Amino acid sequence: MKITVVGTGHVGLVVGLCFAEIGHEVGCCDNDPRKIETLNGGRTPFYEPHLLELLNRALESHRVRFFSQLDAHLNEADVIFLCLGTPPLPDGEADLSSVESVTRRIATHSQGYKLIVEKSTVPVQTGDRIQRTMQIYGGSAAFDVASNPEFLSEGTAVENFLHPQRTVIGVESPRAETLLRQIYQPILDQSFDCPIHPHCAWKGKPTPLVVTNRNSSEVIKHASNSFLATKISFINAIANLCDRVGADVEQVAQGMGFDSRIGSSFLRAGAGFGGFCFPKDLQAFIHIAEKNGYDFRLLREVERINQDQMELFFQKIKHEVWVLKGKRIAAWGLAFKPGTDDVRFAPALAVISKLLAEGATVAAYDPKAMEEAKAELPPSRELLYCSTAEEAAQGADALVIFTEWPEFVSVDLEGLRDSMARPLILDGRNMFRSEQMRRRGFEYMSVGRP
Repeated sequence: MKITVVGTGHVGLVVGLCFAEIGHEVGCCDNDPRKIETLNGGRTPFYEPHLLELLNRALESHRVRFFSQLDAHLNEADVIFLCLGTPPLPDGEADLSSVESVTRRIATHSQGYKLIVEKSTVPVQTGDRIQRTMQIYGGSAAFDVASNPEFLSEGTAVENFLHPQRTVIGVESPRAETLLRQIYQPILDQSFDCPIHPHCAWKGKPTPLVVTNRNSSEVIKHASNSFLATKISFINAIANLCDRVGADVEQVAQGMGFDSRIGSSFLRAGAGFGGFCFPKDLQAFIHIAEKNGYDFRLLREVERINQDQMELFFQKIKHEVWVLKGKRIAAWGLAFKPGTDDVRFAPALAVISKLLAEGATVAAYDPKAMEEAKAELPPSRELLYCSTAEEAAQGADALVIFTEWPEFVSVDLEGLRDSMARPLILDGRNMFRSEQMRRRGFEYMSVGRP
């Protein structure tokens, strides 16, 4: 089928290239000409595993085109996926100005039937707003509006799209349902050749399809992210208790996770969650509830616990180092999670800002997120961006681990210990075993473990 994807960010680009990979003809539009030039040149504007390979395959097969002028290409496809940014406003409400603007352009410049699909994370009843906008500005144009939330995790987004745990579509007409079923059929029956795994375990195993109305589909996305954020904040709260009573949060989480009603995923304690989705979606869902007369106190507490977790981790660093002013602190990891270069709402940047405010010098390293971090926290005499993990730790009074990149595990620990002014490690992701690190001569502190 012929598909237009509006927006080539972390969602839109994955969506467009994966649709091309399973055989559709895709046009990807973005209002940033530099991004379009980058993509047409065979380069991706951000790091995501497997994405560069998919881009080159799609360009070679001519199944994807990138352009910045939406109006000129609106009539090349019957199905338009909206993958637009919905950043939080100061009060936590999602900013839907891009969604509204693009919808008006579709209404006023398109001809013939169009299926408009929300792929962005949007508040419930946004589909109703899109439909009303189309009716106001589109005259008698034939169209449908559907919801098709994404469940992509940065670092595994391509795999998540091609091998989803479920596909959700919210529709209000049989025609919209039929079109979306046709688009997703290769994924629903797993009949395509997987570009990631030559002998893919998913081959031929059907993907569950949830068909519901638009409003329910929109709630599913916010409810899913909010529940996962709740699990993280819960285990972080348990970790804080474990720190105080001498228990081990990893053993506690293991014991909990065997219960099928709970499960083990998202029960890893740390310095707090970040990224763009969880913080933004929590705020938006709280605001949605407020607008509809419900005080979602549970999610307010989830949000507060996450903010407190970053502050508690900073206080742990300060307590162990004592006087931060004039000290060199090594920071390993800047991205909010491994497998991505995304530093939005990353705990690392929040804590580094506090360290700098206390007069410390921070030497930072991340294998993928250095340039993104520099845009948020420019280098200076007090903030050094290093070329290796070992360089960052050289002469440090403490090493703080913010992101669990696999390469950190393979560092020569003896050489690391000897290169530091003080062999103190504060592990915000519980990468290492406490007993092992102490046997090797480190002062070692983690989260929720003795």
